[in-house]
Amino acid sequence: MSSRLDPSKIIVGVDGSAASKQALREGQRLALALNAPLEAWGCWELPLGYEGYLAMGIDGFAHPAEENVKETLKEVFGPELPKNVSTRLVQGSPRAALVEGSKHAALLVVGRRGHGGFGGLLLGSVSSAVVAHAHCPVVVVHTP
Repeated sequence: MSSRLDPSKIIVGVDGSAASKQALREGQRLALALNAPLEAWGCWELPLGYEGYLAMGIDGFAHPAEENVKETLKEVFGPELPKNVSTRLVQGSPRAALVEGSKHAALLVVGRRGHGGFGGLLLGSVSSAVVAHAHCPVVVVHTP
């Protein structure tokens, strides 16, 4: 029996928070150790009542998420993106998008956004959802 790990991609949920930056660092550490590609996912949703915007187009709603991912990658990796790292913008709630994406990943990495005290012991809504519903192993990263 082979003990080789599946070399498919590692997905990291990126929202610009300190926790997602730490998740990106940990995801890259694991990706390099496993010789796996890493996809940094930024998720975006249409605002309530978006039907009124359809005539103008909905592409602009993805722009803040795209900028957020770019800035986060630049902060974590510097001006030069590692060769194994790519980005993906996904329309949908982070919970649903990351769970769906986990069907095609070897590993999903997300940050845990705590609020200190007792609340700091709890997982955030996205990390809780992916831990409960992902189709691959999940790593939840805490900020230092």
